[in-house]
Amino acid sequence: MQAKRCAVMAAHAPSSPLLPWPRPAPLLLLLALLAASYLALARLPAAAPLSALPPFPPRGEPTTSSCAGFYAGAGAARAVSASVEDFGAVGDGVTSNTAAFRRAVAELDERAARGGGGRGARLEVPPGRWLTGSFNLTSRFTLFLHHGAVILGSQDPEEWPLIAPLPSYGRGRERLGPRHISLIHGEGLNDVVVTGNNGTIDGQGEMWWELWWNRTLNHTRGHLVELANSTNILISNITLRNSPFWTVHPVYSSNVVMKDLTILAPLNAPNTDGIDPDSSSEVCIEDCYIESGDDLVAVKSGWDQYGISVNKPSTNIVIQRVSGTTPTCSGVGFGSEMSGGISNVLVRDLHVWNSAQAVRLKTDVGRGGYITNITITNVTMEKVKVPIRFSRGADDHSDDNYDRTALPRISNVLISDIVGVDLQRAPMLEAVAGAVYEGICFRNVSLRGIRRQGRWHCESVYGEAHGVFPAPCEEFRKNGFSSWCGFS
Repeated sequence: MQAKRCAVMAAHAPSSPLLPWPRPAPLLLLLALLAASYLALARLPAAAPLSALPPFPPRGEPTTSSCAGFYAGAGAARAVSASVEDFGAVGDGVTSNTAAFRRAVAELDERAARGGGGRGARLEVPPGRWLTGSFNLTSRFTLFLHHGAVILGSQDPEEWPLIAPLPSYGRGRERLGPRHISLIHGEGLNDVVVTGNNGTIDGQGEMWWELWWNRTLNHTRGHLVELANSTNILISNITLRNSPFWTVHPVYSSNVVMKDLTILAPLNAPNTDGIDPDSSSEVCIEDCYIESGDDLVAVKSGWDQYGISVNKPSTNIVIQRVSGTTPTCSGVGFGSEMSGGISNVLVRDLHVWNSAQAVRLKTDVGRGGYITNITITNVTMEKVKVPIRFSRGADDHSDDNYDRTALPRISNVLISDIVGVDLQRAPMLEAVAGAVYEGICFRNVSLRGIRRQGRWHCESVYGEAHGVFPAPCEEFRKNGFSSWCGFS
């Protein structure tokens, strides 16, 4: 079975420099960006209570607050430091440095354990082109890429070893059985930093894309960076390019910050999602520029019966000041793998252009789970096919044993302060047959210059709409006025 697909287009992504985003001061809090919004008014799952939090800025004013305080580790500085050159690495772009990177991490970890006072180790990657296969990070560890440093993914599949599938997926996402490990990997870690002065991690993914296109892929492709069952993760100030599969994948993890990143892949590169938080909590994604062949950001939580059984939700997530383009997919997507549940997500200050959708909620029969307490606000878009989309799946299941009675529940979704121009059509809101969609609110939405279909398309999705152009479908006109949806 192939991985999920968006329609493939032939355009390629140009190179883009790291954008000069402002550096807001971190706030020492966990969820200081979610309340006084709709989330503070909605019904929250008992397992994830939120305390009173500061309000949004006045409408029209840019947000400058940061969620980087989710990371509570020691930071980039460490007690022990060395260059990868000290372990025999050669930055000529040809010599394999797999053994050098693996040896460097292991030896620095030992040095820090002997005399680092628990403050960990830092591996410096100087300017050069450092070819390597997969290597694992360790706890209390910083990987620092200097300006001009490029880590290159090996073109030998044997240097991306096979590992067990994730329990919440039950198999490789693309193929049965095990999956290839990510280029930079970590399991069960605490306090991990991957940062630099705009150094680059380049997965050289074309080899893997060709295998997918030619249908000769034997095992699921590896991610560029994956950290599993880990806490206090900071990934910042680097460029990530040409991932074989999803680019950054924190899974079963908490207190994860991904900020000031440039993520690039050719716009036809299959399944090269930018950032995919998966069954993870207290996640901050901010000030990122992304060009990819799939979703810029996709929030996930497991696949069908496996995700239901593992029952690890994605919750308490902030996605802000993200911009980019994906001509085949969405700026921010929810699902379609959402069987463990997704809740308490704030998306704001999103800018998307030349894309298939700005925001998309994707689910299917057999997924079960829920998507609830979602706030999407201050979104701008140009040349987008469908601005907001709720979609049914494409019969994409882990195996034939999925529960056909397991239906998703979509509730308490606020979509406000949306501006779009030069669009192909109005929003498309299509429900999974038999699933519950309730508490959907559109407020202050202006979609202009619609070229093809100016009427909303709604199927079994109900809610309210206030201050919306063009006029919404009947399902959003007849439900009166509630304080939380009409509040401004």
